[in-house]
Amino acid sequence: MKRRSLLALGAAMSVLSAFPLCAQQASTDNLEISGAFVRATPAMAVAGAGFLTITSKGEADTLLAFRTPACNRPELHTHLNEDGIMKMRQVDKIDVPAGGSAVLESGGLHLMFIDLVAPLVEGDSVDVTLVFEKAGDVAITMPVKKAGAMN
Repeated sequence: MKRRSLLALGAAMSVLSAFPLCAQQASTDNLEISGAFVRATPAMAVAGAGFLTITSKGEADTLLAFRTPACNRPELHTHLNEDGIMKMRQVDKIDVPAGGSAVLESGGLHLMFIDLVAPLVEGDSVDVTLVFEKAGDVAITMPVKKAGAMN
């Protein structure tokens, strides 16, 4: 009986390890990417947002863009306070300082998924390729968390 339980547990663990929800982290020789997620969207939404932290383990780098099959127009964005009104704006790049971090979070820098091909559904995941000036392409799987999630 114990043997069957262990076999079942092993099978369940191998199935769970096949799911990419744990893949919210990635690393290169110089960068650590952590805490990545996107927020679920309503069925009729045309855009969504993604968040993560990029930490340099040495020299500075720059996030230039990202690609994903989840939308037709991926853009790097930030929020700006203009005359007391918060406005979202596209940015050309996101700098990651040497030995420091770039935090993409609600109310600040973030990944903007514009012209979604389908709603972002809580519990699903989204494949994203981050494009860095020095590190090149870095693939990451971002879990979709509930609408309004902060981390």
